[in-house]
Amino acid sequence: MSGTERRSDYGLAEFQFVGDGDDPYDFAVNAVILGTALIVFTTLINALGVKLMSRINSTGVFIELVAAVAIIVLLAINIHNPPTVLFDTQGRGSGMPLGYFGAFLIASLASAYVMYGFDTASSLGEETVDPRRTASAAILRAITASFVLGGLILLFGILAAPDLTDPLIGDVAGGLQYIVLLVLGGTLGKIILISIAIAITVCVLAVHTAAIRMMFAMARDNALPAASALARVDPKHKTPIVPAILIGAIAIGTLVVNIRTPEIFTAVTSVAIIMIYLAYLLVTAPMLAARLRGEWPVRDPEGRRYFSLGRPGLPVNILAVLWGSLMALNLAWPRAEVYGERWYLRWVAFISIGFVALSGLVWFRLRGRHKLGTLPQHMADNLEEAP
Repeated sequence: MSGTERRSDYGLAEFQFVGDGDDPYDFAVNAVILGTALIVFTTLINALGVKLMSRINSTGVFIELVAAVAIIVLLAINIHNPPTVLFDTQGRGSGMPLGYFGAFLIASLASAYVMYGFDTASSLGEETVDPRRTASAAILRAITASFVLGGLILLFGILAAPDLTDPLIGDVAGGLQYIVLLVLGGTLGKIILISIAIAITVCVLAVHTAAIRMMFAMARDNALPAASALARVDPKHKTPIVPAILIGAIAIGTLVVNIRTPEIFTAVTSVAIIMIYLAYLLVTAPMLAARLRGEWPVRDPEGRRYFSLGRPGLPVNILAVLWGSLMALNLAWPRAEVYGERWYLRWVAFISIGFVALSGLVWFRLRGRHKLGTLPQHMADNLEEAP
């Protein structure tokens, strides 16, 4: 079956702008084109203004939630398989040292990649009212909704699949979208897939926004080269345009690498997720130390807690540190199956993260500690009266 036929079967042929999918680089080039268009869109939205970004984000999240509930209901009323299929391993892991448990551990790596991006809430926290209370509650709601809705979609997707042994389910353009199109038909299935595309667009917009805020905040504190330019807020649009364009350009450049050397793309994305886990650890580990010293939860001047999990907080904090440490190490482990056979790609996580850490330390010791501080143009004469 040719690439065109595969895409046609999935209702996706109209999105294949380069070749027909038969050439091994067709999908990669096409993905770069689609990804570039998406990044250009998020760059423009972030550069044009916060209100526009907020409206698009709110609308997209609403569509995403409605679509998720619709997918769950539609798949639930089209159940084809008995619940026993959930315990059918189909011979996965046969002949391997750990058996099916090994296959399960490999599959569980998916959660390590998707549990990514909740730091956007902290990056955008300063733009909310009373973020010490509202941001934490928002993250909990987001994680709970993701777990419930995502879990139900996967559950009913398995139960509704006409044939779980169909090899096209595991095809490069198959998976859950293939099941949705098979079960719901072409027209309704495409409407659902369009809703999913909107959800992905909103996710890209949120992550791009968070990266901009992070770069702006560091530049505002004079912690980056060319800090004045990076921290400049456009007087008309009230946004930091230079970080928006710079981050968009870097993202597109990362996509282009994927065309002829997919191993590098895999390495870059893996390292990005590992560094996010390390960033989480820089929060959860000091928090655990503060709990053990009796200095947590933090209270406001009136003695009220900003946010607290109560008694479950300590065991949850311990699990968070253990999970973050083990997953960062697991993702960074130099597996040839993930990073390829080239030694520098297999050790890219340790090399790149070590280089970033060492460079940051050297910069801080030589220059950073002498120049860190809010840029004069961002200092308020009276913090109590500052907007």
